[in-house]
Amino acid sequence: MLSSLTHAQQDEIARLSERYGTPILLNAELYTGDDYEPLNKPDRYGEVCMVVRRQNGRLITMKKDFYPPNTFRLLTGGINHGESIYDGLLRETQEETGLQVNITRFLAIVAYETETPKTRPSFYTFAFLLDEVGGMLGAIDEDEAVEAFREIEPSELPTLADQLESLSSDRKRPNQKLGDWGDWGRFRAVIHRVVWDTLRD
Repeated sequence: MLSSLTHAQQDEIARLSERYGTPILLNAELYTGDDYEPLNKPDRYGEVCMVVRRQNGRLITMKKDFYPPNTFRLLTGGINHGESIYDGLLRETQEETGLQVNITRFLAIVAYETETPKTRPSFYTFAFLLDEVGGMLGAIDEDEAVEAFREIEPSELPTLADQLESLSSDRKRPNQKLGDWGDWGRFRAVIHRVVWDTLRD
């Protein structure tokens, strides 16, 4: 499932696994084409999912200002070409939360495949459990358009996944030529279920 990654990227995954634990590996089929955003963004081959655990044990979720009402999800951020997973993880965590964190565990790698793949897999999500150690919660990068944060218990992740999967396909996403909220919600739901499985185990 890591076949479309470079040798350097695969080597980094091996090093991160040795340091932070072996992640769950999952192939996820998305019933959409490769032209669906964010799979088609030319500036990235994947993303990090930042499962930030606060000192009270709750997890941080966020909502962007253009999301449907009451739509919250775990934090994610793109990994630029030429950027390591590790550097992307720390950069995106700082930009989206303003918090200092310790990397606690490498939770999962999800490889997404589509109905008409140009490459197989088309996209990757690398999920990490991060423990808050300092700072004040607030998005540093205004371009992220973060409207609100919400803390949840880990056991609420399946409910969040259900809510994402139930988003309507009748509405197009703003500023996106392709893909609707239903496609987006089904894509986003996958990592929430995988993270819950890893935390529960």
